[in-house]
Amino acid sequence: VVVVVVVVVVMYATRLGCCFQISPTMYQTLRTCLLSNARCWDADSTRSCQDLFERLDTNKDGKVDVAELRAGLKEMGIFRQGAAQKIVSSGDQNKDGSLDLNEFSKYMKEHEKKLLLTFKSLDRNNDGRIDASEIQQSLAELGMDISKENALKILQSMDNDGTMTVDWNEWREHFLLCPAHNLEEIIRYWKHSSVLDIGDSLAIPDEFTEEEKNSGRWWKHLTAGAVAGAVSRTGTAPLDRMKVFMQVHSSKTNPISLGGGFKQMIVEGGLTSLWRGNGINVLKIAPETAIKFMAYEQYKKLLSSEGKTIETHKRFMAGSLAGATAQTAIYPMEVLKTRLTLRKTGQYSGMFDCAKKILRKEGVKAFYKGYVPNLVGIIPYAGIDLAVYETLKNTWLSYHPDSPNPGVLVLVACGTMSSTCGQLASYPLALVRTRMQAQASLDASDQSSMTSLMKKVVAKDGFFGLYRGILPNFMKVIPAVSISYVVYEYMKTGLGISK
Repeated sequence: VVVVVVVVVVMYATRLGCCFQISPTMYQTLRTCLLSNARCWDADSTRSCQDLFERLDTNKDGKVDVAELRAGLKEMGIFRQGAAQKIVSSGDQNKDGSLDLNEFSKYMKEHEKKLLLTFKSLDRNNDGRIDASEIQQSLAELGMDISKENALKILQSMDNDGTMTVDWNEWREHFLLCPAHNLEEIIRYWKHSSVLDIGDSLAIPDEFTEEEKNSGRWWKHLTAGAVAGAVSRTGTAPLDRMKVFMQVHSSKTNPISLGGGFKQMIVEGGLTSLWRGNGINVLKIAPETAIKFMAYEQYKKLLSSEGKTIETHKRFMAGSLAGATAQTAIYPMEVLKTRLTLRKTGQYSGMFDCAKKILRKEGVKAFYKGYVPNLVGIIPYAGIDLAVYETLKNTWLSYHPDSPNPGVLVLVACGTMSSTCGQLASYPLALVRTRMQAQASLDASDQSSMTSLMKKVVAKDGFFGLYRGILPNFMKVIPAVSISYVVYEYMKTGLGISK
């Protein structure tokens, strides 16, 4: 009961933040056409349940399959990916991939029981109605404080009679064909997910529900994200190498164009040289993701009061600290990636040879060159990234208040633009970091501290000298985000996270 209560209430908190609601006119029409008096709670309502079944059984074969149920859910305004599959899987006792009338009726009866328990748990004063104050109280116990106005918006999405309260019939009809035990997944749809991998792992770690942690699904999400990141980085590796090449070697006296840079790299090392440094760039995804996730959970516990949900600003602090912890642990791999990316043919036989030569010639300190600008860059990147994402999301929703599903293109577009803005803010620090990492490959006179190196770049090339290599960096954002999203969705299906 507690799980269902938390799931439904948090779902509505998410609906509130995203303004997800079906218009009253649309909802009344759907209610009349599809869900009118659809009750399966007692023996007297068997006929009503059968009527609903017959409406969903569009080909009249005595069974409702996933396609038919999906079409019915779409007519209701329910666009949750995998919802139809989950309902069929839950009620399909003979495992034939569809629901007959008996299976459908039994599923609906069990589902209504869960909904009734949830309704009674939210109805604090036992008057048979849920009002705004009860919604506020339930959310407050979850650590989410909302205004009376916003609580009324939640109720409005379910209220059919204009009383600004929700009775059992309104509650039941609203959730009748929603797989309530999985409604927490709605939260994940608009969360700023770390699966949109653009090669710079500075974003706040993804959030997982308690149910996902307890069921073990969290590691599947992380695995899917890691594989998506690996494919994405491999696909955009030539642009990433060009970015690093221009950051270190391009200047006013030695301008390097995009075409000229690629030609120079191919002439020097062949076509495969465009992927130099990609191996270790992919290899560091797994330890960085794991460390960031574990550190994030620990920092959240330290920053939050026992039994209370962590506030937004503390969540941002925990994410920033987790990112700094992960970067500290894997930073030597960042240095190796830069050196391997810039290496000439025959300079190193591999990453271990590279590490051995750096250690012998420059000592342990060389593995942390550029660490300070890298650490400082985490805050502006993650902060602006999240702020822009939320702004774009809310702007889109303000123009589409009746749409419960933003769609893949909107999600990818928001992620692309927010990541781009984050990079614009932190790029000068990224350039300084890369030059410091590569200092052994430069003349001794060019080796400088963070501040002196930044001053030197501005004095020599002007302010825009801090943005050398920004073009290939921007060019890789859209394909990187698109590839990682598509691969992530395929991996979720392969790992059984979604059908």
